[in-house]
Amino acid sequence: MTESVENGSSKTTEVKKIVKNATDLQRLKLERLMKNPDKPVYIPEPRSDKKSPHVPEFVRNVMGSSAGAGSGEFHVYRHLRRKEYARQKHIQVKAEKELLEEAYRQKILENKQMAEERTAKKRAKRLKRKMILKEKCKMSKKNNTANSVNESDSTSDDDDQNTTES
Repeated sequence: MTESVENGSSKTTEVKKIVKNATDLQRLKLERLMKNPDKPVYIPEPRSDKKSPHVPEFVRNVMGSSAGAGSGEFHVYRHLRRKEYARQKHIQVKAEKELLEEAYRQKILENKQMAEERTAKKRAKRLKRKMILKEKCKMSKKNNTANSVNESDSTSDDDDQNTTES
């Protein structure tokens, strides 16, 4: 864009840029996108797998290439043969895809199960450690109270001994 000032008013005029190659085209598209960065950009979804045309499950009018058939029948036979091959290929691809999906589901299930087992093992270890710490804490509290009782008893015993000796 170029700006020109005439008589105190500003006018904006656009200069058309000539696209000479793919790089220029890409640059123009990026410049147009960057003019308004707040505007949402449409990004198309990638194309899914190539969809095969409708393949019939049951083929009627099955015929073979036999002697005595007319010259026009060969083309009909060839067309039906191609249809049958396409049908069989479609069935094979579908079966392979189902096997792969089942293997994937099985792998996911195994991974979840293994993760759950590891978590359960670690949980049990944590709880065991926690119980041991609680018991140690209880034991130390009992020892502290017993020691304090013993100390008070021993000091009172010492006082008693001192008074009896005097």
